[in-house]
Amino acid sequence: MQTTSQLHPTYYFSSRSSIRSNSSMKLGGWNSSQLGFTGRGQSLRFLTPIHKTRLFVISDADDGHAYAPVLEEDSNTNHVPSSEPETFFSKWSPPKYLWRGLSVLVLAGQVIIQTLKGKVHWRNTLQQLERVGPKSVGVCLLTSAFVGMVFTIQFVREFTRLGLNRSVGGVLALVFSRELSPVVTSIVVAGRIGSAFAAELGTMQVSEQTDTLRVLGSNPVDYLVTPRVIASSLALPFLTLMCFTVGMASSALLADSVYGISINVILDSAQRALRSWDIISAMIKSQVFGMIISIVSCAWGVTTMGGAKGVGESTTSAVVISLVGIFMADFALSYCFFQGAGDSLKNCV
Repeated sequence: MQTTSQLHPTYYFSSRSSIRSNSSMKLGGWNSSQLGFTGRGQSLRFLTPIHKTRLFVISDADDGHAYAPVLEEDSNTNHVPSSEPETFFSKWSPPKYLWRGLSVLVLAGQVIIQTLKGKVHWRNTLQQLERVGPKSVGVCLLTSAFVGMVFTIQFVREFTRLGLNRSVGGVLALVFSRELSPVVTSIVVAGRIGSAFAAELGTMQVSEQTDTLRVLGSNPVDYLVTPRVIASSLALPFLTLMCFTVGMASSALLADSVYGISINVILDSAQRALRSWDIISAMIKSQVFGMIISIVSCAWGVTTMGGAKGVGESTTSAVVISLVGIFMADFALSYCFFQGAGDSLKNCV
């Protein structure tokens, strides 16, 4: 039976050291880039930095040669302390949501400054305006029509039992003008346009196209961000007005065809309840929502990292944050616009 014996000599190698060996040897686990081995009975020279390495030689290996695995390595032989002391903030980095939230504020300030200075790429603005406005009309109107019919079903059922059929049109008009039309339109635009903004700018960021614009002397904020913000702010009020009209029309048609409430009654009640401030407040809300959608989506896009996976995460996160921002802004604006007891329905009862 072949036995294996272990020898425990210790070898230390310096930067230029020579070892005389009378038998061949294999070195395992050695990571040096320059090793010299000339043959049996000749010198073995190592041109490496100073590292103290302890080798244990095992004599009887399978191939008849000695095997010397590296077990320990002391890289810091001089035991010199680091010249730069570690502090708490040297390894601390701000959370991702924190610096992305700050980027929204910074980007909004840059857009306002560049717009006031007149540094706007108008051709790109018109292209984005066409994209946000006319190309989004169909899905916005379709969504508004079905939302209007759903609310008509609920209101007519309850108001008929109370004998308040003449108040259905006024209630629908107030609900649509103050809340439903701007919020529903903004939600649709956030899902369709906000995700596209974040995906486009995120792809440009990870592929270094924004750096190319800087090299060519163009400001990415002027060329990419400002046109999208202006287009969203201008297009959403008109989309909201169109959605309000379609929603009221679908509600009146459903009430007349299914529940027997005349279209004239619905429209007369709506006319008595509505005031000019209701329409103006809806336009203001939708304009603010458009700014939130565009700025958040662009900020999430230009701060994208991590390739295709980062683009997908930024797109999803941009839509979610935009929706949360829309609901928070809706509450704040409604609280400011409509305070105290209202008397809009007293004329249509």
